[in-house]
Amino acid sequence: MSRHSIEVRELAKRYRLGEGDALHGSLREAIVGAAASVLHLARGRGRQEADTIWALDHVSFDVEQGEVLGIVGRNGAGKTTLLKLLSGITDPTDGEARIWGRVGSLLEVGTGFHPDLTGRENILLNGAILGMRRREIEQKFDEIVEFAEVERFIDTPVKRYSSGMYLRLAFSVAAHLEPEILIVDEVLAVGDASFQRKCLGRMGEVSGEGRTVLLVSHNMAAIRSLTSQVLWLEKGRVERFGPTAEVVGDYLAAAGEPIGDGLVDLRDDEVRHGAPKWTAQEVRFESVALLDAEGRATSRVPERAPLRIEIAFQVREAVRFFEVAARIKTTDGTRVFSCYSGQTDERLEQGRYVVTCTVPQQPLRPGIYRVELGAMGIDHQDIVPEALTFEVEAGHQEEENPRYAEGRGHGLVRVEADWTEIEPASEAFGERLLAR
Repeated sequence: MSRHSIEVRELAKRYRLGEGDALHGSLREAIVGAAASVLHLARGRGRQEADTIWALDHVSFDVEQGEVLGIVGRNGAGKTTLLKLLSGITDPTDGEARIWGRVGSLLEVGTGFHPDLTGRENILLNGAILGMRRREIEQKFDEIVEFAEVERFIDTPVKRYSSGMYLRLAFSVAAHLEPEILIVDEVLAVGDASFQRKCLGRMGEVSGEGRTVLLVSHNMAAIRSLTSQVLWLEKGRVERFGPTAEVVGDYLAAAGEPIGDGLVDLRDDEVRHGAPKWTAQEVRFESVALLDAEGRATSRVPERAPLRIEIAFQVREAVRFFEVAARIKTTDGTRVFSCYSGQTDERLEQGRYVVTCTVPQQPLRPGIYRVELGAMGIDHQDIVPEALTFEVEAGHQEEENPRYAEGRGHGLVRVEADWTEIEPASEAFGERLLAR
């Protein structure tokens, strides 16, 4: 029987609404909470139960040594709260978590980094926090820097790093300093495509080395490829816990596919499902629309018809080297293709802007897809992973051919291919094969 790395029993965290966490917090917060209670009593009413919320509501589960556990759920489900409790960043209101081994965590970009220290000094600092000796850290140092691709800036204070550089170094430190347990929150949702591939590869290596990994992600493709078990949280409670394929399937089915009318107000925080919290927000998306041939918003586009996406955004502070990205994904998070506007030559001043991305003959097969939006300047400005959901409708060929109708899963995009007639192979052809 394999030994557990983590045992969680009735773990819970309660917060008071509208105040700091006076239930488990600093002395200052306790004093503020006591003063607030006196005011409530002076007004003739005591503290109501409605003034509190269970961010995590008595959760129990075990993680075996060397297991990769995926944690899924909508925003506000309690995922980050759980990771903070397991990382020791905050104390539980109730229950306990028993952990065997050193814990390395990456909950936000640069967790544990000091902005005035250089990249080199922050690597040493993080290693010391993990309880590693200086010699151990130095043995991994070159590998960490190479992975993060920050060799030229390693002796520069990290406060001068772009958010992408910050992220790469933070992930590299967390993944290479060999904690027995690695806790990662949504790092695979950010960064460019090549860095995401490196992260996925490194996560696979870490799990292959027998270390335990807890991974929070809205990218179901990453969850499916990396994890063996999945914990699904809903409103702070465990909705399902079990094998990845079963839990992810139920999670996606429960989430449904609300397609809408093709026009989405991105100023609504409810729409920003899975959006990272660390973006600069000097530029913020305001709306996105899928347009038909007449320029009207629509949620459905015929197969092979042009794909037109209109994107509106607000520039709050002037930005340089600005660029917009529209990425088309399947409902499980698999990226099909990406389109980039190209960087602006001049600084973009404050104001409201609109840009339209057109794919003249989109290659998507019939099915449901999502649009992820990204705004980039020198730093990542805004990311909305599920900005718009739309459907590609089947053409006549698709409807009339039973092989097409039954085979929507036969690939993500449609391509044209020319085939020769099937002919008997000559004896000379067989001799060529044998000669290879």
